[in-house]
Amino acid sequence: MSGTMTGGNWLAASLAASGQTHVFFVDAVLRRTLLALSEAGVAPVLAHTEKAAVYMADGYARVSGRPGVVAVQSVGAANLAAGLQDAYLARTPIVALTGRKVPAHQNRNAYQELEHAPLFAPVTKLRADVAEAADLPRALRQAFAAATAMPPRPVHLDLFGLQAEVVEGGAVPAPAADLSAFRTPMHRPEPDPAAIAAAAAALRAAPRVAIVAGDGAALSGCGAELLAVADALAAPIATALGARGIVSTRHPLHIGVAGAYAAPPANRILQDADLILMVGADTGDMLTNYWRTPKAGAQVVQIDADPLEFDRSYPAIVAVQADPRAGLRALAAALGKPSRDGAYLAAAQARMAEWRAEVAPRLASAAAPIDPARLAAEITAALPADGILVADTGYSGIWTGTLVDLEPSQTYLRAAGSLGWSFPAALGAKCAAPNRKVVCWTGDGALYYHLAELETARRRGIAVTLVVNNNSGFGQGWPNLVRQAGNRPDAAAELLRFGPTDFTQVARSFGLDGIRVERPEDIGPALKRAIAADHTMVVDVATDIEARAPAPWAPEGA
Repeated sequence: MSGTMTGGNWLAASLAASGQTHVFFVDAVLRRTLLALSEAGVAPVLAHTEKAAVYMADGYARVSGRPGVVAVQSVGAANLAAGLQDAYLARTPIVALTGRKVPAHQNRNAYQELEHAPLFAPVTKLRADVAEAADLPRALRQAFAAATAMPPRPVHLDLFGLQAEVVEGGAVPAPAADLSAFRTPMHRPEPDPAAIAAAAAALRAAPRVAIVAGDGAALSGCGAELLAVADALAAPIATALGARGIVSTRHPLHIGVAGAYAAPPANRILQDADLILMVGADTGDMLTNYWRTPKAGAQVVQIDADPLEFDRSYPAIVAVQADPRAGLRALAAALGKPSRDGAYLAAAQARMAEWRAEVAPRLASAAAPIDPARLAAEITAALPADGILVADTGYSGIWTGTLVDLEPSQTYLRAAGSLGWSFPAALGAKCAAPNRKVVCWTGDGALYYHLAELETARRRGIAVTLVVNNNSGFGQGWPNLVRQAGNRPDAAAELLRFGPTDFTQVARSFGLDGIRVERPEDIGPALKRAIAADHTMVVDVATDIEARAPAPWAPEGA
């Protein structure tokens, strides 16, 4: 094919050729492109807020491995940038497109216009102006390449024209670009053999080794390699919340999530280790319970594709730059089958068995209002073998990260910190995996952020099971605030309680269906019915705001 295409037609044809099945947007932007995308079989999904559109693109990208594409006009740029924070922190590839006024109109009080660059600088790894359609082929390819390069993160293209009409209307040389090769992880660098030999020597010399696998390990998909190394070293495996399910949570080597969202045994087990093998782990406050486990000065070996993660919080005695899967494979070969004292692993397994026995009554609780631990157990039982579980931040992350068991065939997505992320992200995840069942765990406080996307789910026919842990308030901070208020619940309620709201009625007002659950024995049947449905269903579970999620262990006095 020779000749030229309009910028809008070129952009639409390129996104279609690249394997994108959905793009997410808020009007008014790229209207000609969106019409052409629809004609090409790519579904444009209109969201009700810019943040919701970004969260949909985020969920889509995390499941598909392709960059999520989101577009808004100039006036929505600030809201779009705010929504990119979660994708940036979670290392999700996003291509964000905004319209903006042409230079001749800038700095002249132009309608809806302000400087975009400062808004996007903290939440993107690349941003560029696209002044005319002829710039599109270079800019879009660079955007896809940068978004998927390690670490994958959002990028931003500012298209001239309030609605990007300047770029849409210009001429681009044909043909369209096929960018389908840009997937995450885009590159899998092999380790330096000398670094692997040093890491193997350090690990063999340490009597008690534990492994912490982070989000980078999950991105690499190195579960089998992780188990091989752990088995060779008789090392228990803890994960970041974002790596939950990289290995079976029921595996004898698995000790759960590490850090601030951990169940009690995990941090205690890590504290007793002589050396920690960090694999694709960011060593941030959430993963280390505010840098208390491992303790300061702990012996650490790191494997990471991103060299900026080395020595960030703990001095690495050996740093191995490599894709985690490649690095672990090489490490397993270098370790061979060393003779190991299994006492440390046995003690870790005993702690885990004690914890599971301790929490078992709550998983079967008959209490009403419902204990969210029982809800977690019912989701474990109901989630299909290839199901996707999407969790919000805060208590949603803790309940699901400590009490829902997962297998590697399932997928777990969690918010990196943005309350309200989970429901739009679940819609995006379903767009990326139409043949898989998606279950979203949200609290009522989180769901209020993006209730309007119930209309989007109905309009676009996106079917997810929306489970609401409905305790009529912000449960995570509730007991602390009551204490701060001098044990006066009425005073605390003015700050943290709301509702009560029956979200099944809300769902019906949007043309959807819902099931209100007030007795624990009804959770399982409700989940079964909702998961089987071919449309979004709300399962509104009346839970107890006084119920406490598992709390992490921390060293005394730390």
